[in-house]
Amino acid sequence: MSVEELDTFMDVAFPQMRDGDRLTVIEAVGPLSAQLRLRYSDRNLRPGGTISGPAMMALADYAMYAVVLAHIGPVALAVTTNLSINFLRKPGPADVVAEAKLLKLGRRLAVGEVVITQEGLDGPVAHVTSTYSIPPRS
Repeated sequence: MSVEELDTFMDVAFPQMRDGDRLTVIEAVGPLSAQLRLRYSDRNLRPGGTISGPAMMALADYAMYAVVLAHIGPVALAVTTNLSINFLRKPGPADVVAEAKLLKLGRRLAVGEVVITQEGLDGPVAHVTSTYSIPPRS
């Protein structure tokens, strides 16, 4: 699926991530990869002025969903079976970018990783591994 096809599908299948603000943006899809951006918003901050862990976890999960669907097509019932996140640095009040990569894409499972970065910081702010279950084709 292209970025445009994913956007259209997500508007219907995943509306909770597609609110009117469009804070989460699918920027690119490529071979076994996708890039998403979480635009800065005060609602994603936690005390101390850092992007919250739940906001980064949601971005990572959304990025994995996008990269899986980009490669298998519009399968709404593909679901997360595992997500593990390591928070590595404190991201400041600015956009964060998720680079999702599929490590294995099988008939029933997709395994991938997501690296979340923020411009101006050396190295990633978080590293995520995730597995998605792909429902059987009809």
